[in-house]
Amino acid sequence: MPIITKITRGKNNPERYNIYLEEKFAFSVDETLIIRYQLTKGKELDQWTIEEMNFEDEVRKAFNKALHYLGFRMRSEGEVRKKLKEKEFGEAVIDEAVKKLYELSFLDDQQFSEALLRTQIKSGKKGPRAIQQDMQKRGIDKAMQKDVLTNYTEEEQLEVATGLAEKIAAKEQSKTPSQVKQKINDSLMRKGYPYTIIKQAIETLDLERDGDQWLDSVRQQGDKLWRKHESKLSGNDLSRKVKQGLYQKGFPGDVISQYIEEKEFEDE
Repeated sequence: MPIITKITRGKNNPERYNIYLEEKFAFSVDETLIIRYQLTKGKELDQWTIEEMNFEDEVRKAFNKALHYLGFRMRSEGEVRKKLKEKEFGEAVIDEAVKKLYELSFLDDQQFSEALLRTQIKSGKKGPRAIQQDMQKRGIDKAMQKDVLTNYTEEEQLEVATGLAEKIAAKEQSKTPSQVKQKINDSLMRKGYPYTIIKQAIETLDLERDGDQWLDSVRQQGDKLWRKHESKLSGNDLSRKVKQGLYQKGFPGDVISQYIEEKEFEDE
């Protein structure tokens, strides 16, 4: 069996030691392994012990890398495993490091998922589908996803979705009700809300327009359409094109007719 002929302290990391067997550098280990295996000059080492020490040393490296990664914010087990794979640690080493992280309460997917849910509701204003996709991406078990999402009740979903809908409606006052509804629908769908919640959120809004509001809105959007087409069309063709565009945007027929009459009068 090879004999330890020299042990030196690492230059870059004083907590690591270089082990020399038969006057040749063999491997380096953490200080804790020096103590655990009672490594001293003159001690004989069999191959099994060397491999065991190297494995434990790799586990400790992986554990420390994971701790550093977890120091910035909470992570899921899946995120930690992905990071350690990127650092080229083997599966067996990662398994042991993750097991140790759980034992010392540095990892807890249940707690992580619950914190993620509250953050995505409060900050991201996301619906359940988007949150579930985020959990899936982070490697959370499907059963746990389902369990955690039960805490996001339909009442809370409707409250958050309605708040988003109100902000969109306030911002899009120059648009027609049908345009506003479509804008809200598209936005909430992207946020991950189910159709039933979106429908209820829209129904809570008062999107009706009075006469002056309709005219202000049709003038704003009609003028854009007019400028867009007047370089290629004129006369009845231009009026017909703009009228068609305004119908598609959801303006009432009488409001469109009044606008077209105003524009045709201006052109005269």
